[in-house]
Amino acid sequence: MSGEKRPAAESFGSTQLVKRAKSDANLGSSAVAVANGSIQNGALIQAVPRTSSLQSPVMELTGHSGEIFAARFDPTGQYIASGSMDRSILLWRTSGACENYGILTGHKQAVLDLHWSRDSRVLFSASADMHLASWDVETGERIRRHPGHEEIINCMDVSKRGEEMLVSGSDDGYIGIWDPRTKDAVMFLETDFPVTAITLAEAGNELFTGGIDNDIRVWDLRKQAVIYSLLGHTDTITSLQISPDTQTLLSNAQDSTVRTWDIRPFAPTDRRIRTFDGAPTGEENNLIKASWDSKGEKIAAGSGDQSVAIWDSRTGKLLNKLPGHRGTVNDVRFSPRDEPISKCDSLQTNTAPSCH
Repeated sequence: MSGEKRPAAESFGSTQLVKRAKSDANLGSSAVAVANGSIQNGALIQAVPRTSSLQSPVMELTGHSGEIFAARFDPTGQYIASGSMDRSILLWRTSGACENYGILTGHKQAVLDLHWSRDSRVLFSASADMHLASWDVETGERIRRHPGHEEIINCMDVSKRGEEMLVSGSDDGYIGIWDPRTKDAVMFLETDFPVTAITLAEAGNELFTGGIDNDIRVWDLRKQAVIYSLLGHTDTITSLQISPDTQTLLSNAQDSTVRTWDIRPFAPTDRRIRTFDGAPTGEENNLIKASWDSKGEKIAAGSGDQSVAIWDSRTGKLLNKLPGHRGTVNDVRFSPRDEPISKCDSLQTNTAPSCH
């Protein structure tokens, strides 16, 4: 089952060697330091002491040659992985000049989602080529390729406890459950619509999914059945993430709203908590992602207006709109470390994440 989605890129050969990406330092702001460009010419000279390990308040990381759909900090906060329409995954350091230290190639179409293993040694990817993949980030080699979906894989997540488990959502209307140690899926759960957003509960027993029918469904994985739904969005769900305290679900949708939901076991029947406005989807209708900070105090979301919106999660107050991008901001991530390097968002063209 398929909805109208992104165009597929042409096929290409698989190379598992880690290589440096080309630099591109053509930026228009002197306040931005350019990774892989000239440090002396790019970095902003600071008049006050800085507590961050970054060279500048804003670092622009260049190297991708196509739109970027996903960017993720590793659990230590020392590295970033970014996935792009150019079919590559670039690896970056988050301190100093934020240099690119590797590229992972092998997907035959756009890389749409990424997640790190808990020990930061493996990177998992989901692609429009209908495959998941796992990568050894030390050697740059692809460990395993996971076939089974019949259309674009839009989203994935990794279990937070116990044995590592992957979940995936696809345009084919199926949810895949995977043991990353084996090639084939453990099982597939069938839905009536393409799946565009997915996240696992902390304990691993519940799964939250969203699709083009605008509803969020909560699955009991032991029963392999939907136990309740969260209704309120009026367009395709584009991202889902559970709060650090595991009690609240964050959702983003193409109705240009970000919402929070009470997912405690004995919550009221109406689980809606708050709606956050200020991050329009835009005409491209990309699967724009929203995320929590490490303490659950702030929420950030990308936007079709080329900015990032940040809210106070408790009050709903819009704290900031961060400009500077030249296209839709598809992904936003807060660093897991308590530093001013607070988020990671992806640009539409020619650039990897900007870390602010």
